[in-house]
Amino acid sequence: MNTDTAHDIRIRPGGPADVPVILDMLDAAVVWMNRRGNTQQWGTRPYSQNPGGVERVQRYTTEFSPYMAELDGVPVGTVVLGAGPNPQVPIPPAGEPERYVRLLVSDRRHAGLGIGAALLAHAAEETRRAGVELLRVDCWAGGGGELVAFYERNGFAPTTGFLAGEWPGQVLARRVG
Repeated sequence: MNTDTAHDIRIRPGGPADVPVILDMLDAAVVWMNRRGNTQQWGTRPYSQNPGGVERVQRYTTEFSPYMAELDGVPVGTVVLGAGPNPQVPIPPAGEPERYVRLLVSDRRHAGLGIGAALLAHAAEETRRAGVELLRVDCWAGGGGELVAFYERNGFAPTTGFLAGEWPGQVLARRVG
């Protein structure tokens, strides 16, 4: 990670006006994953063309707490926090108050600059500010486990694995209190 560049990342609250740029990042992430041979995580169709994709992102910006990372004033990533996981994800409840990363995506043109790490650090700080000690996330656990390893490098520990149909998932948790 280039720490000099990471200091230039500014994180601000997001909102409905950010929906187009979030969708663009999601669409570009699908292309990036597919070029690397990963067609299982998010499929091959642009995220914005998936049934319910646009509506989901719109809901994330109004019903949850979205934050946008900017580099030189340009949006380069987003994290969306909720009070718990998507009810459709087959995982056990936390058993205590939590904040849950509902979405994390960065602009792949700026990969390696620490954008995802900065957004996760911000999520941890927002969780602390809310007086909550547990931050959780679920992610795709397939491939070589690169995404799970990314979260581990950012202070999360694996807790529960799950299958959503054929999609292997992993829940990870981080104590922030």
